[in-house]
Parts: sequence; structure tokens; C-alpha cells
Amino acid sequence: MTSTARILIVEDEPKLVELLTLYLEAAGYACHAVYDGNHVDEALTSFKPDLMLLDLMLPGKDGLTICKELRQHSQLPVIMVTAKVEEIDRLLGLELGADDYLCKPYSPREVVARVKAVLRRYQPQAPAAASTTSGVHIDETRFLAQLDGVTLDLTPVEFRLFALMTHSPGQVFSRDQLLTLIYDDHRIVTDRTVDSHIKNLRKKLEAVRPEQEVIRSIYGVGYKFEEGSV
Repeated sequence: MTSTARILIVEDEPKLVELLTLYLEAAGYACHAVYDGNHVDEALTSFKPDLMLLDLMLPGKDGLTICKELRQHSQLPVIMVTAKVEEIDRLLGLELGADDYLCKPYSPREVVARVKAVLRRYQPQAPAAASTTSGVHIDETRFLAQLDGVTLDLTPVEFRLFALMTHSPGQVFSRDQLLTLIYDDHRIVTDRTVDSHIKNLRKKLEAVRPEQEVIRSIYGVGYKFEEGSV
């Protein structure tokens, strides 16, 4: 992703939009603003953004609905914004598929840092070799993850977790290691964050293999994917 990436700002506070646009454009991004949730689809088609900064509370269609609908057909990076810090755990539990979450009030510089961090994850990579782990197929260039031939409907964070652990079956990953993968901008987040993502990922894996614990908890340490369990 280049510095000319396009950022769609979905926010109903004009002064905040103006401030965000100022900082993002100074960082080299092209910006387009939408103030009403009902106009997002049109902007997605006409502006073709590389990332969407999406407020939770909007006139018209709300941010939750927009993100859910988007994930039915697109893996466009999304940073969700909420005014309530207690909303973060609830948003994680809803498996919306957002790549990151911000709480108001926030620093415009923090927003720029988060945007850069998320876009880095989507930089084109050399095609990765297909996974040799039994029953698992990972294609990072196509954002495709399969277990026993069944395509998994994973969020971007769940995809990265699954790819990491299946690439090294049997290796125990601490929560700190997994959090570094999810949030590479060195913010402080709690263990509950990674536990929530793992819980949601497990549900999707159990739908394919209900009789097996594909991702195992190691008490007091973290998690591992055992090739022998697949």
C-alpha cells in the first residue's frame, strides 16, 4: 500500500472530519468524507477507498450495520470508532470483522498511526507457499483459509491468527506474541482482546470439526495449534 492510499472517513461531526482530513492528507493520504450512513455504499463505489474510518453512531445506517454488510462481499480494511470505551469488548464479541477500534476522544496523530499500521498489513506480499499442515490450506494473497476443504469465513484478525498458528503447529504462542501480531503499533491492550478473537475463531473451527479441539489452551501460557489434533 502506498502513501497515496485513499481513506473514506464516515463521520457526522464536520469539525472532526475537517481535523482528520487535515492530518491524513498531511501524511500523504487522499480523503473523502461521508456524513450519513445511507451514503456509504455510493462512496465505496465512486471513491474506491483503501481503508474506511467508520464511526459507530451515525445518522441513517449505523456503523455496525455498515460493517456487517461490507464483510459479506469485501475485506476492505475498517477502523471502527466509538465514543464509549466499554463498547470495545462488545464490538469484539460481535465478530464484525473490523481491523481495529478507536475510542473518542482521540489524537489525530493516533488515527494516522493506526491507519498506517492497518494499511501495512495489507501491503502486497510475495505469494506464500501453501500450508503443509494436514487439512489446512492458507492462501494469503487471496485471503483464503480452509480446513478440511471447507472455506472459513474469518475476520482479518482471525485470519492472521489462524495463519500464524497453523504455520507452526505445536508451537505455543503467548498472548503477548499474538497481540503483537494483531496490533503492531505497540499500543497497550488487555489479554481479553486476544482471548475474544481466539474464542470466535474456535467457534468457526468447531463448526467444521466439532469433535476436536483444534486450538488448545495452555494454562498460564497461551495457545497452540497441534497438527496431531487435525
